[in-house]
Amino acid sequence: MERTEYISKDPSETIDIGEMIGRSAVAGEVYAIYGDLGAGKTRLVKGIARGIGVPDWEYVVSPSFTLMNVYEGAMTLCHVDLYRLEETDLADLNIEEFLSGGIVAVEWAERSRWWEGVIEVRIEISGEMERKIVIIKQERPGEQRLKPGPNDP
Repeated sequence: MERTEYISKDPSETIDIGEMIGRSAVAGEVYAIYGDLGAGKTRLVKGIARGIGVPDWEYVVSPSFTLMNVYEGAMTLCHVDLYRLEETDLADLNIEEFLSGGIVAVEWAERSRWWEGVIEVRIEISGEMERKIVIIKQERPGEQRLKPGPNDP
């Protein structure tokens, strides 16, 4: 397991941290993003989009009403938001189709139990503007896949 921690002092640094994540992203990775409302999850995904070369990264918005937005850059970014769902079966979203040529970033990942073998990104509010961002990689890049967790059938 690899654990990396960052401190973001303001929203622009959160985007910069996301950009670092995007620059090192490998097709097939799934990022399960956890954090309270207003923690900066969408801002981090904007940075990931910038890091993978999405031309209009500044227009990345939370897909909380559409459930999923797809952006094209050097890789495809499938951006999913589970906030409005009580429980979902991610297999129904068909996000695995994006993994061969891109990455998936899931906000409010705690709304589903389908997280095994993904990269966890935890954003903690530590001040008015300050955020602690913890990235936990369970497996080597390229081996992450969306698959049922131990509590799923």
